[in-house]
Amino acid sequence: MSAASWQAAGQLEWWRPEAPTGRAYSLRTPREGALPFAGLLAFTFILLLAPQNAISGLAGLRIALLAAGGAIVAELAGRFVRGQPLTRIDAETALAAGLIGWAVCSVPLSLWPGGSVALILDLYVKAFAVFWLISNVVNSPGRLRTMLWALALLMVPLTVTALRHFMLGDFLKGAPIERIEGYDAPLTQNPNDLALMLNLVLPLCAGLFFSTRSFAARALLLGVMALHAVAVVLTFSRAGFLALAASVLLYLFKLGRRGAWAAVAIVVVLLALALPFLPSGYDDRLATITNFKSDPTQSAQSRWRDLRAAAEFVLEHPLIGAGAGMDVLALNEVRGTQWLAVHNAYLQYAVDLGLPGLLLFVLLLRACLRDTRWVQRSCGLSERRELFYWAEGIQVSLLAFALAALFHPVAYQFYFFYVAGLAVAVRVVCEAARREQPERATP
Repeated sequence: MSAASWQAAGQLEWWRPEAPTGRAYSLRTPREGALPFAGLLAFTFILLLAPQNAISGLAGLRIALLAAGGAIVAELAGRFVRGQPLTRIDAETALAAGLIGWAVCSVPLSLWPGGSVALILDLYVKAFAVFWLISNVVNSPGRLRTMLWALALLMVPLTVTALRHFMLGDFLKGAPIERIEGYDAPLTQNPNDLALMLNLVLPLCAGLFFSTRSFAARALLLGVMALHAVAVVLTFSRAGFLALAASVLLYLFKLGRRGAWAAVAIVVVLLALALPFLPSGYDDRLATITNFKSDPTQSAQSRWRDLRAAAEFVLEHPLIGAGAGMDVLALNEVRGTQWLAVHNAYLQYAVDLGLPGLLLFVLLLRACLRDTRWVQRSCGLSERRELFYWAEGIQVSLLAFALAALFHPVAYQFYFFYVAGLAVAVRVVCEAARREQPERATP
């Protein structure tokens, strides 16, 4: 984004909708792909809220598989009928396919080949399929906006549940400290995972907040973001706090760079006012981040021990790892049988798939971040400001994951692949907007 554009953006009052300047891009939502997009939304709803856990009759219907499978078949069939390639070929798709392909290649040399096959088929292929769906189906501003709003609003029941658990004293049974239970869904069953999911969606809410011109929508999004932040704190997740703090600091830096110092001041004052309301024992919990020997749960000590064991295994097996999903067995060999995964997604890839697997993942993360930076530079004009803010939110979400991945064993989970798919989608939409602009300028 040019210096003039940054200055113009900084002169706008952050809480007030921007006055449109010039003709806004239209980019109508295409009719093709409506069914796959509906299937993607349905799968997202099922994945996050897990209605089959509340309604027993849905449990045997495999509704998540039906939604995702139907969306994939519909997208492939539609592309075939229209004479289009079955998939978009770009660097991100190639890297993601290469990563899962390398995982498949690891099976013959895996410590437990059957376990690696099960993980790839039961989880990794599904995560890649969702990434592919998002990057191919979310191909217009309307669909991207809908996807972002869906993620923002679907997290509200999770935050309400977190608040209810805290107020009613529904804490994890047998835990050394009082921590709320998670939400009964695949991605949020424990408080750490709940905090991770909330931290990934919160920047997307911020992107929607800055892009919308509706006062009511902005008020709603402010409330949603406040709920998400409070729920992250109530999980007592140390990694959750670090990711939340990083996201806030990144946005304060971006606002300051745009000259929106009033917004920065308001956020800082609100954070200062919130400090006295932190739950009892929260500061002691955060203190164990740097002084891990003081952790009464012993989790910080055990995780540090596992990190060293994982690094030792990688040094001994730099090219061919233990096989996809086999970090637990690898650590058992190094530091004794404890059946615990290494709480670091980067080391998971390195232990399981060797340094080549880790390199492929880092390159994929870098490519997605590059997409968001390109969109902010290319679509930062006033008439495409919506895409700028969405890309900014996705960028912060990716960076929050990059930090949180140091503390979570989520290498093969959906978390990253959802945000990565959004990064590709916003680039695709921005490219289409740039192609459309000269056509509309022609009389």
